[in-house]
This record gives sequence, structure tokens and C-alpha cells, in this order.
Amino acid sequence: MAPMKGLTVFIADLRKCRSHEDEEKRVNKELANIRTKFKEAGLNGYNRKKYVCKLVYMALLGYEVSFGHREAVDLVNSTKYSEKQIGYLAISLLMAEDADYGRMVVAAMRRDIHDTNEFNVSLALNAVSNICTKEIADVLTHDIVAQLLSPAASIFVKKKAALALLRLLRRFPDSVDAQKWAARVIPYLGHRDIGVTLSVASLVTALAQQYPEEMRRAASFAVRRLKSLVIDNEYAAEYVYYKVPAPWLQIKLLRLLQYFPAPESPELRSLLLSILRHIIDVSQDTPRELQQMNAQYSILFEAINLGIQLDIDQGLMQECAVLLGRFITSREINVRYLGLETMAHLAAYIDSLDTIKTYQGVIIQSLRDRDVSVRRRALDLLYSMCDVASAKPIVSELLRHMVVADFALREEMALKVAILTEKYATEYSWYVDVMMRLVSLAGDHMGDEVWHRIVQVVLGNEELQLYASKIALQTLRAPVCHESALKVSAYVLGEFGHLIANAPDSAPIDQLKALQSKMGAGSQAARAVALTTIAKFINLFPEIKTLCLRVLDRYRGALDAELQQRACEYYALATLESEDLMPTVFEEMPPFPERRSALMSRLLKREAHTEDQRTW
Repeated sequence: MAPMKGLTVFIADLRKCRSHEDEEKRVNKELANIRTKFKEAGLNGYNRKKYVCKLVYMALLGYEVSFGHREAVDLVNSTKYSEKQIGYLAISLLMAEDADYGRMVVAAMRRDIHDTNEFNVSLALNAVSNICTKEIADVLTHDIVAQLLSPAASIFVKKKAALALLRLLRRFPDSVDAQKWAARVIPYLGHRDIGVTLSVASLVTALAQQYPEEMRRAASFAVRRLKSLVIDNEYAAEYVYYKVPAPWLQIKLLRLLQYFPAPESPELRSLLLSILRHIIDVSQDTPRELQQMNAQYSILFEAINLGIQLDIDQGLMQECAVLLGRFITSREINVRYLGLETMAHLAAYIDSLDTIKTYQGVIIQSLRDRDVSVRRRALDLLYSMCDVASAKPIVSELLRHMVVADFALREEMALKVAILTEKYATEYSWYVDVMMRLVSLAGDHMGDEVWHRIVQVVLGNEELQLYASKIALQTLRAPVCHESALKVSAYVLGEFGHLIANAPDSAPIDQLKALQSKMGAGSQAARAVALTTIAKFINLFPEIKTLCLRVLDRYRGALDAELQQRACEYYALATLESEDLMPTVFEEMPPFPERRSALMSRLLKREAHTEDQRTW
């Protein structure tokens, strides 16, 4: 494209401005000039293109551009490539989804998509991907599919058509009606051009996540294409990256296969196993160049993930575990990160964790790595590899590390400690001790789900209740009591304080004094739980009713409406003449029904949904 003198001068003027005010004056002057020029009749294509370029530049600098859209549409409708290119650029940057000229743009795109000039077709497909409105998805999907499947379309156009469809599918899955054409795209995984296969592989991967049954045939095409690359060495020289043939395509195909079950055909199954073994064997030699190492290791980690997902050979899995053990001790941060992530995937599937447990010390050491992403992956791996035998040392190490862990990591660490403790506890005392220590250490970084879950577990296990009551009283007598620990202790004593009432230093009056000593420093929510416990004490221990009523009477004048209402209602209940009402209202809570742990739901919600779906 030939340089436009007026645009060059305008950019130079803006760069000479010494202050933002000077720049703003120059921009406003130019906007006024452009507005005047657009009103003139007979504006030629060159000047229209120049002025639209200036508007685009101003928009990129952050200035609001509220006109010039019609002129951009006129450029899109031009027969000259240079004018059409600037028109599509301006529309991509300036057009709003609800623009009133949207139909004109869609009509122009449709016309260009069916053009015989592949450069015009490519401009239109680029604009589809950039603008991607619902109207475009509704109107142009069929035309884009036709370009992808057309034998007359060039390789260049097919690649862009596949990527445009991928963008529309991700943005408006209901509008593209993919089930009608998805199966027809699959054979292009075997296209002679690797670039087309690469683009189609991304599209098929997205389709496989939404329509797994309809796309199952893609697995055989992916396996055969991998064989041609990895074993038969059938590829063009321009797709070799540092001696690694088409690494991006290999990674995409290996990732695609993870969305399907293991092949039922013995031939395909054997072929896939030989491909995985070949990839693992090739990676045994340490590459000399960094780029080659990155490419080889990226393929290797994806191959290991596929082998784990399909679980087609336990011997291969054990071999992978040994290989990953080498990676998690690497000096390269990226290699350590990928090694830890892949080993966590392996730990979730492998039959025997013995091989992985040999690296437990290295994994725990990774919790102290200087890179936070490596620390996060080490936490994931410890969570995945934990079992009954290793639960105590792993939980103990996580609690020890929690004191110095990053604030961003503490919530996830606390959730995982709570889940592991509940899942693998073999002694009731260990469960209570760990959970009370957890809420004391990380209470500020956890939601209410953790202390709610502790209460649910104690209520549901009669063997826990006596020991939990003793620990709750000890927690209230400690010099420092975290708010979450105060809530748990208050609730447990309100339900089961009578179990320890005859023990030394655990009389009802001792329990009340311990609770009162921590109420003043608690939050509104903690004091509300404590007030409920005091009301339960009136029902459990008639001998301290007078003392409990004094506490409730004091809170009847509380400034907080919640505390005041609780105190007034509990006081009224306790002073009624009816002797049956209090025992009925404060009857012991029944065990909670068995259901999915809220902690697990909270942990799963933390995963982001901006990437391809996780296969494990």
C-alpha cells in the first residue's frame, strides 16, 4: 500500500505534541476537518481511505470516534483491494454489535466470501473473526462452511474459513447449528496441507467438546495423521521446527484424542500405542537447543496426558512416572511446571502410586519454589497423590507450609487440606485436631463452607462428639481464638457441651465463662452463633440459667439489629412459663443428610472456563 502523505503528516504532528492538551487540540482540529470533508460531494476513494485511516489511528490512541462508519462501509464495498482492506480494518475496530449499519456490512461480507479473488475472501473471513456478531453467525455460517468444504477454494481460504468457524462456534454455539456440518469437516484432518489440518484440528477439538458422539470418527483420522508425521515422516520441509516435524499439529492431534475413549479397533489401539512409545523414546535424548527441547517436551507431555487418559497400558504409565520424576527435578522452571502438572494427572489415574511417592520429598520441596505457578502445581500434585497411607505426612506438611504460603494460594490450600482430612481420616481425634488447627491458621482465607462442613461431620458421627467438645473448650481457653474457630467451638458446645459437663474444669459455668471471654472480640456473625449457644445452655444447664439470661439481657440493647433480635427472642423464650417450649425449640440437631461436600463444589468452582475443557 502506497504511503498517504496527509496521514504521515498528521501522525508526525501528534508525536511532536509536548502535552496531552496539545495532542487533544490537534485531534479535535483534525476531527472537525474530516467531518467537513465527509459532507462534501464527490469525495474520491483515496481521500476517503486517508481520512478513515486517520479516524482509526485516533481510535487506537483512545479518542472517541462517533462518525465515519458509513464511509468505512463504502470502502468495504469498493472494488479496489487497498480501499477494501482499510474499510474492513475500520469496521473491525469501530463497529459496535448493535450498529444500525450492521446489515450493510454483513451483505458486503457475504458478497466478498463468494468472490473469485481469494484476497477479498480472506479479508471478509478475517473481519468475521474480528467482529463476530450474532447476526454474522446467523447469516454467514453456511457460506463459510461452503468455502471450507469447496474443492475450488484455495488452501489459504480454507485455513481462514476453519478459524472463522471456530470463532463463531465459541461465541455463538447455538447460532452456527454445527451438528448439520460437523461430520463433513472431519476428513480435512487428513488434508495434504499441514496448515489446513492444523486449522481444522482446532475446529474439530472445539466440536468434539460439544458433540462427542457425532465427532468420534475424528479419532481414527487423528491417529492416522499422527502416524504419518511421527512414524512415516511424511511432511513438508517448511513445517519442521528445529528437527521436530510440525510440533503444533502433533500437540493438537494428541489433545483432540483425549476427548474420545480408547479406540475399539485393535489395529488403531496398537497403532496409537506405538505412536506414544515412539514419542517417549525420542524424548529420552536430551536436546541441545532450547527451542528443540521446548517442542519435544510439549509433544511428550501431551502424549503422556493422552496415555493417562486412555489408560491403554499400565507398563507405559509406570514408565511415564519415572520420566516425569526426571522432569520435576529439572532446573528449567517450565519443565518443572509441566512435569508437576502432568504427574498430577497421572496420579489421578494410575493404579499404583508407589512410583510417584518416591518423589514425595521433591514435590514437597516444590511448595517452596520461587515461582508461584510451580508452587500451585505442586499443591495440585500432593492433592492428587494423597491416599490413606500418605495422608498424615502430606496434610501435616501442608499445614506447616500454610503459615508462609502466598495469600493467593492459602484458600485453595485450605480447601484441599479440609477435603483430604475428611476423606482419609482413620482416627476421629486426628480429624478434629487438624480441622481446628486449619481454621485457626487459615480462617481469614476460607469461606464459611469449611466451618459448616466441620459441624456437619461432627453432627453425623457420634464417636466424634465427645472429643470435639473437649477440643472446642480448649480452643476457647487458648490465648488467641480465630473467628472461625470461635464459631465451630460455640456450635459444638451448644449441641454437645453436656457430654463433658461432669469432667474436671468443664462444668457448665466453665463453658459459659470460656465462651464469654471470646465473644467480645468476635465479629457480628460469631457473636450471633455464640448467643444461640447461650440460649441452648439455658435448655441444657438449668443451673446457669440466671447467668445466661444476664448475657442475653445485655445484648438486648445491642446496636446491631441481628444481635438485638436474637437476644430479645431468646430472652422471651427463656422467660415464658411454658416448660415444654425451650426443649422443643432447642432440640438436638439431627445428622445432616449425606450429599456432595460443599468444599468439593467450592474447589471445582475455582477452575477457569476460558480454555478447552480439562479432560481429567
